[in-house]
Amino acid sequence: MFIDEVKIYVKAGAGGNGMVSFRREKYVPQGGPSGGDGGRGGDVILEVSPHENTLLRLRYRRHYRAENGENGRSKNMHGRRGDDCVINVPPGTIVYDAETDQPLADLTEIGQRIVIAKGGRGGRGNARFATSTRQAPTFAEQGEPGEERHLRLELKLLADVGLVGYPNAGKSTLLAQVSAARPKIADYPFTTLTPNLGVVNIDDNIFVMADIPGLIDGAHLGHGLGHQFLRHIERTRVIVHIIDAAALEGREPLVDFHTINRELAAYAPELAQRPQIVALNKMDLPEAQARAAALTEAIEALGHQVFCISAATGQGIKQLLRATYELLQTAPEPPAIEIPEVVEEELETLQVEREDDAFVVRGAHVERRVAMTNLDNEEALFRLQHTLRRWGIIDALREAGVQEGDTVRIGDMEFDYVPDPGEGEEEPIS
Repeated sequence: MFIDEVKIYVKAGAGGNGMVSFRREKYVPQGGPSGGDGGRGGDVILEVSPHENTLLRLRYRRHYRAENGENGRSKNMHGRRGDDCVINVPPGTIVYDAETDQPLADLTEIGQRIVIAKGGRGGRGNARFATSTRQAPTFAEQGEPGEERHLRLELKLLADVGLVGYPNAGKSTLLAQVSAARPKIADYPFTTLTPNLGVVNIDDNIFVMADIPGLIDGAHLGHGLGHQFLRHIERTRVIVHIIDAAALEGREPLVDFHTINRELAAYAPELAQRPQIVALNKMDLPEAQARAAALTEAIEALGHQVFCISAATGQGIKQLLRATYELLQTAPEPPAIEIPEVVEEELETLQVEREDDAFVVRGAHVERRVAMTNLDNEEALFRLQHTLRRWGIIDALREAGVQEGDTVRIGDMEFDYVPDPGEGEEEPIS
């Protein structure tokens, strides 16, 4: 099955917790802290594989998780880093955030890799918090949670040339004639239900050709199979437009030509400017031969090269392929997908908003600090309170109108706000 769009959920591994321990050795009655750091959580990585040509594998497995980092140990031993989760995707895969529909990556090169969800940092052990004034810290950091997100993956075939035309115009027959591809061929419309790729070799020159099915009047609105497969034309550099010159389906060939071009332009205006060659097919039939001169004159007047071919017998195909290759030499590359630059959030960037019955504090750094704090440890809680004051969060809450007993939510944690008990003492949030 050819699957070109899936939604998946990915979750990177959480960092391991830091260790709280102290040296207990002979002749060292008051050994210092010796808790090691937790290991970093594994990342979720997307990698372009030459062995994938569809998103079928991802359709049947929708959840991917990387391994958590191991906890730190005594004697200053750090925990092991969690294993990464590598997801193989075919070339031409575009990755979107499923919630915002923002593009995150355009994966086109074999071997290209992107970290789509970063593993959490390992928590620091208590040995890392020892100072001249705090020589025996009794707390350590918890591991940072790994990133998680819902993704939408969309596959757009990477081909130099795209074959377009009405169903039963002979696109699949032509692809089978010029390459080793073996698409299904039969004498009825919509025989081809999936795009097919073939490698064409003409005079020792090689290019990739794609048979795009499902284009009819209204394709850009989803009629036929157009909505599903029009995206695969976007990356092609040259369009070869196949016309049933024999009009075996009872339609007017010139009307078909204009209809398909209108559909391409309606789907993506830049496709109307894409270099295009027209192939009048089925020239082995008398009906096509009778229309050839008039069709050629009308289409050449629009600025297109026209070739009379028979995909069934091979007539005129070498001339068509040579002209296609020559046009490829000057055809521009299709526009790349714009990936917004990710700007690392500044430490000072935070938001305090009133939502229902709680004051919500948002900011990557403060949410990370709360998540990595062991709130059951009094010394760790004291350190968090000092950090909230130093980063200006307590002042921001006051400006927002927080009162004693109000709920303050930071990340997944909720606290009750207690006003400053007096000068020189720490701000308690418990």
